Amino acid sequence: MKFGVIGSGSWATALAKILTDGKNKINWWIRNTDTINYLQERNHNPHYLSKAYFEKGSITLSDSIHFVIEKSDVLVIAVPSAYIQDVMGGLNKDVFKNKKIISAVKGLLPVKNLLLSEFLKKEFSFPLADYFAILGPCHAEEVSAEKLSYLTFSGMDKKMAEQLSAHFRTPYINTIINGDIRGTQYAAVLKNIYALGAGIAHGLDYGDNFLSVYIANSANEMVRFLRKAKIENHTTEDIINYAASVYLGDLLVTCYSLYSRNRTFGNMIGKGYSVKSAQLELNMIAEGYNASRCVFDINKTIAAETPIADNIYRILWENLPAKEGFKIIESALT
Repeated sequence: MKFGVIGSGSWATALAKILTDGKNKINWWIRNTDTINYLQERNHNPHYLSKAYFEKGSITLSDSIHFVIEKSDVLVIAVPSAYIQDVMGGLNKDVFKNKKIISAVKGLLPVKNLLLSEFLKKEFSFPLADYFAILGPCHAEEVSAEKLSYLTFSGMDKKMAEQLSAHFRTPYINTIINGDIRGTQYAAVLKNIYALGAGIAHGLDYGDNFLSVYIANSANEMVRFLRKAKIENHTTEDIINYAASVYLGDLLVTCYSLYSRNRTFGNMIGKGYSVKSAQLELNMIAEGYNASRCVFDINKTIAAETPIADNIYRILWENLPAKEGFKIIESALT
């Protein structure tokens, strides 16, 4: 299999490292030609995970997304959800024919509240059977440091998911297979919202005892949303274990880890930063910000009981003071 990586941020760079460390040669689309030139000369990304070194000959770099798609059998899409439509807007409708796609996108496309799989089906008639998602719990920074991490590969075709995952196994990466393709993607969206809230709580000077209760309730709220949406009924006949690492584990690490950009973003909001100031300070996409509005809109139809996600949305989008929002959340916790 020939792999193509679409994107050049920290997660894209981490996945490129995993693939090349596994002796796979990759085609890598990077929009910025200066970044390409730097990588060719210095063998590392100047902006993200700069300690991750790439051997000459392991990567073919291009600023042409058409070239990378054409030369690859499997495309790993690792672009922030807010930029997907810009990146794919000029592509032909049949460009992904006979390709496999692995999504490393952990958000909803904000304009239409779509998962990447839903967007690809709508715009490119891309079949869900050829679509897979790569999920955590896994932080790019720990991948760069080669600390043991776990990746979950979710897809309707579990045999193909296993074949794809084998290319990502290294001494520091273990892989897990999951058949709940839509549910795991929504869980990845929701956990970013709750992690952002965990950061707000930290910024407001709540302690570990509160945070443990907050995360436990967030886990329950996530399950309520997934079950109310009947997402699981559309994907797999397996009994879903929501305590598994791709659901609960990813939620825990994103809420607790100092590497979590959503937690960091939320921490700034809790300390009194405006949303715009926090965005400028972070200088990276915190997927939980747009996700909070997307999930709030989706939930108008689903009508799941989500007081935590609802009030995080109100803090971020309706100027509800963080202290007031968390007083409301306090009263909802059990």
